Amino acid sequence: MQELRRKHGPAPFRPNPFKTEPPFPTLVSSIVGQQLSGKAAETIWKRLAAQFAIEPEVLYTARLEDLRAIGLSNAKARYVQDLSRFTQEGGLDGIESQSDDEVIRHLTQVNGIGVWTVQMFLMFGLGRPNVWPILDLGIRKGAEKLYGITERPGLEELGERFRPYRSHAAWYLWRVLEAD
Repeated sequence: MQELRRKHGPAPFRPNPFKTEPPFPTLVSSIVGQQLSGKAAETIWKRLAAQFAIEPEVLYTARLEDLRAIGLSNAKARYVQDLSRFTQEGGLDGIESQSDDEVIRHLTQVNGIGVWTVQMFLMFGLGRPNVWPILDLGIRKGAEKLYGITERPGLEELGERFRPYRSHAAWYLWRVLEAD
């Protein structure tokens, strides 16, 4: 990890400087990117942002056919609209002050938002330093490459080594894969 830190610099989470992103567009972006390559997700995100304001009022009232036309699946279009409804009802109010576990419980009420999506939001939307997303394939592959760990118990144990900066360790595990 020390070598990775020297090579890539500080991870973008607290206590290091990080760019705060508003919750709603961050979560919409996460839904758009689920199970897609980064390039495909970016293409669809650009189309979405070009055609619609990324605001809950706008996306909630958008026609499903129009959301589908920019590349969202039927399911993802419905997920974006459910998140929009949830947001309009105050579902994201005060989320920054909730604990990680509270945020996970709260946001997984929204259709299309699972634990992985919330973990990415905690890390990249809120800059939380102690998230350990072992559901992420990149984390699992990075841990295998760097430490030879493939099973969940080993991943959980590995994460304990990095507490309270597990987000930082996760970020460096992703960097391990970039060398390939």
